[in-house]
Amino acid sequence: MSKTILIVEDEFIIADVLSNILETAGYKVCGIADSVGEALGMITEFKPDFILLDIYLKGKLTGIDLAQRLGQMNIPFIYISANSNQKVLEDAKVTNPYGFVVKPFREKDVLVALDIAIYRHENQLEQGERQNALLQKKAAEILSSAENCEHKLLQMGKALQPYIPFEFLSVGGQQQEDDNFYEICFSRIGFDEYQLIGPAELMVVTNLKQHELAGLKSVEKPNPIATWYDEQEFNRLVRSELFKKLLADVYGLRSHLSFPVKTGAGKVYYLNFYSRRPDAYDAAHLVQCNHLRQPLSAFMESLQRLPNNPLFVETGNYSVHHEVSASHSSNLFNGIIGNSHLLLTVFDHVAQVSPSDCSVLILGESGTGKEKIAERIHALSARKDKPFIRINCAALPATLIDSELFGHEKGAFTGAYERKTGKFEQAHTGTIFLDEIGELPRESQSKLLRVLQEKEIERIGGRSTIKTDVRIIAATNRDLDKEVAEGHFRLDLFYRINVFPINMPPLRDRKEDLADLAAHFLKIYTRKTGKNIRGITQGVLDSMMEYHWPGNIRELENLIERNVLLTRDDMISSMALPTQPEPVVVNVAADTSAITMRDGERAHILAALKKCNGKIWGEGGAASLLNLPPTTLNSKMKKLGIRKDYRV
Repeated sequence: MSKTILIVEDEFIIADVLSNILETAGYKVCGIADSVGEALGMITEFKPDFILLDIYLKGKLTGIDLAQRLGQMNIPFIYISANSNQKVLEDAKVTNPYGFVVKPFREKDVLVALDIAIYRHENQLEQGERQNALLQKKAAEILSSAENCEHKLLQMGKALQPYIPFEFLSVGGQQQEDDNFYEICFSRIGFDEYQLIGPAELMVVTNLKQHELAGLKSVEKPNPIATWYDEQEFNRLVRSELFKKLLADVYGLRSHLSFPVKTGAGKVYYLNFYSRRPDAYDAAHLVQCNHLRQPLSAFMESLQRLPNNPLFVETGNYSVHHEVSASHSSNLFNGIIGNSHLLLTVFDHVAQVSPSDCSVLILGESGTGKEKIAERIHALSARKDKPFIRINCAALPATLIDSELFGHEKGAFTGAYERKTGKFEQAHTGTIFLDEIGELPRESQSKLLRVLQEKEIERIGGRSTIKTDVRIIAATNRDLDKEVAEGHFRLDLFYRINVFPINMPPLRDRKEDLADLAAHFLKIYTRKTGKNIRGITQGVLDSMMEYHWPGNIRELENLIERNVLLTRDDMISSMALPTQPEPVVVNVAADTSAITMRDGERAHILAALKKCNGKIWGEGGAASLLNLPPTTLNSKMKKLGIRKDYRV
């Protein structure tokens, strides 16, 4: 069935060209609008499936203003604009478009962007339907179990975690001052581990009596709609909502989402999600709340009917001691060490996206563990028994990229003595991991996009196409938004791979995991070397906590390995941490014999090489530290007379 499309464009000639392109390709164009007001009228009348949207329109309102309305109406759209600078891209990105076509455009640009947008939208719809079905099934299983009310709520909270992330969750109704206090809370302490906190525990933790907790909660104003608060808004909220302030102070909470759930009997219960991140929630989570409202309402109503249910007791003096409930961390993330809230959020995203076939883009600095996350996504997917093919795009010579990715026939070029099967063909029915995809040249990006779009390859020198069924996981340490704005990375390819982004936190932002990571690597390298090293002294751990870790986990691993080799005791009691390369500062006014730009650049590269112990390529190398492609760094070193076998 062809899609109905509305064009919102104030230049008639461009709008007419777009209309012809779309109708020739089999789409139905329901109209052309040149202002936000006219577009809203046509949306009401024609209910289009997709909208092509210019940014600058007639009238005071822009396409970005309309995009915000479209997000609320859940109508997918693509921007078509001549403005692709960084500021416009940042403003446009906030509205979550499904694509971006830059004027002047070719017919193919528009059709490819639309195909990608339809793919992404249908993928999200499929995920939403799967999410609802899974949640309803999970709710039925929880309700039929023999567990008590608190554990049923805990199980439902765990089921919600991938969709509305939290480090702390409280559930309760509207508190009247003369009612007994009852609020059940859950504090996350691991990937699949939570602590139940009932009134008794809360009284112990806060040193307040039950009626005092009830008094704090009774001043909260009921909010009939789901609402989220970032750190700044949350700080204002807790000035008047004192029970939430108490929780924030005790558990270090910084952002909040309030989700009222109304049962058929008219009773309203509040699911209050909290995070230790300052900006954990946004408008997308409100959309999730709307999707989850019906199954959660039915779940809460069923709980309400259970006998001896303390959550719904209005009178009487109820108090109970709750044990720590932890369904011990499963083996889903073996080999990935840490329990920081940022890493747990990554685990949640992996668990959520793994069962689907959608493309995943893993973003993060070098050494943060992007490849391990890609491996876990594959291992938790339906393709786990199929091939998992890794490609380091940064290490591919420019002249051999096509041959490596797509293969070649015998005699296709000089040196092609036999047929070669490319990586995409090897990964058929499995997963392909494109590491450092930001390093691909533009020409290779366009070929890769065609393969992803058409799901077929052609070997170099071949005369027929080969169908491929491959799931794409890509990773990069580059800022692809910036790369797109500067013209180094194709916008359409970015939208094709960025269906489900996962951000890997740098080690400096999850230092609470440092001791566990150090102990993990210590165990590995003491076993390898046959030494008997019991641990690392607290003084060394304290100094490690002060270090910035620019090389992230890879740098930590190398440092532990080096110190295991160097230490002669049964404890690592000293550790020389690297120093950051100092930027070259030239004060021309004060020094008339200022060094040249060439000398400054040479000194800066030498400092980076010293920091990386002479390593140029790969994770923890000087190219990564300087944010340069390895080939560019090699070229600069050759020009500046720096030997490739440089050693500290």
